[in-house]
Amino acid sequence: MREEVFIAVQELSAPRGEVFAFFADPANLEALTPPWLRFEVLTPRPLPRGDGARFDYRIRVRGLPIRWHTLIETFVAGEQFVDRQIAGPFALWHHTHHFEDLPSGGTRMTDTVRYRVGYGLLGWVATLLWVRREIARIFEYRKHVLADLFRQAPVPRSAP
Repeated sequence: MREEVFIAVQELSAPRGEVFAFFADPANLEALTPPWLRFEVLTPRPLPRGDGARFDYRIRVRGLPIRWHTLIETFVAGEQFVDRQIAGPFALWHHTHHFEDLPSGGTRMTDTVRYRVGYGLLGWVATLLWVRREIARIFEYRKHVLADLFRQAPVPRSAP
C-alpha cells in the first residue's frame, strides 16, 4: 500500500513561543486527543522532552486496546518537532509539527502526517473506508480544542 499524506493548518492568535511551549509538553497530548480514543500516556512522569524522547501510549480503536510507541526524532525549539511511530497500529506514522509567526503576532501551525496502514489489501480497504476520515476527524477535534485553549474561534486555512 502506498504512503498517504494528511496536512492540517491552523492559525492561532497566540504568539509562537506560547503555542510551541504547549506542544513541547508531551502531557498536553492527552488534552488534544478525542475522548473516544481513550488515550493514555503510559510513560512514567516526568515525561522526557526533546530529541530522542520516547513515549508509550495506549489508545482504543473500536474498543480494542492498542499500544503505541513513539520517538521524537527531531526537535528544534520554537520551530518544529517530528514524532515517528516505532511500534503501533501503523506500518508508517511520521508526524511533523511546524510553527511559524504570522504578521499579526499569531502562529500558523502546520501538521504533516505521512502514514501507511499495513496488512496489504485489508489495510488499503481500511484506509479507504475509515482511516483517512478518522485522522481528519481527530485533527478537527484538536482544532476546536486549540481554538478554545487559546480563546478564539477557529480560523480557516489561509491561502499560501
